[in-house]
Amino acid sequence: MEGRGSSFVKNGELRLPPGFRFHPTDEELVVQYLKRKVFSCPLPASFIPEVDICKSDPWDLPGDLEQERYFFSTREAKYPNGNRSNRATNSGYWKATGLDKHIATSKGHQLIGMKKTLVFYRGKPPYGSRTDWIMHEYRLVSHPHLLPMQNWVLCRIFFKRRAPATAKNVLLDHNSHSASASEEAFTISHEGSNSKVVFYDFLAQNRADLNRVTPPASSTSGTSGITTESDEHEDSSSCNNFPFFR
Repeated sequence: MEGRGSSFVKNGELRLPPGFRFHPTDEELVVQYLKRKVFSCPLPASFIPEVDICKSDPWDLPGDLEQERYFFSTREAKYPNGNRSNRATNSGYWKATGLDKHIATSKGHQLIGMKKTLVFYRGKPPYGSRTDWIMHEYRLVSHPHLLPMQNWVLCRIFFKRRAPATAKNVLLDHNSHSASASEEAFTISHEGSNSKVVFYDFLAQNRADLNRVTPPASSTSGTSGITTESDEHEDSSSCNNFPFFR
């Protein structure tokens, strides 16, 4: 890496050598970059450009849209005598969400800054449509003995990607859909059928044949498989003792 104060920002865009990545922690952003910027101290390296965040929409800001982008920006008051910041852009506005997060030092746990999370909305408030553009705004906490020389904040902007469906979720969804479809088809087939299912007791029929007294001349024809009218009557009467459904 080049010496202290070396610049990797060209035309407002961060350009690092191949293999280098800029992934600072919250503490490093506040202590090593924002605090030094506020008090006009030398930065470890010129990684972060100065950009007026509210002059452009998030997709028009310099840098790679697929990566996290970092910017120094000054807060502009929404009203002349108020402390609220003006967060309106050309086609929308930034809206704060959730509570501000305290940022403390890893050694001593001293409170040094705050992190505010904002979401970008298209349109005019309060009827804007929410997008997946997220901004983390870092600011220093006020100190009674130190007065900041400039009202700088450090912003990290990125596009929040939707989590892709995993193979397990797809399989569970497919199995659930197949089970519901099979159940629906089973219900439809039984509700739409007009046939009556009857359970026959063939053992009872055999017992009835043995108990029936028949003439000797017709004994050879009993095994011919021909069903007489009286047999059908007994079969149907024996079925009345078993359940059925339509």
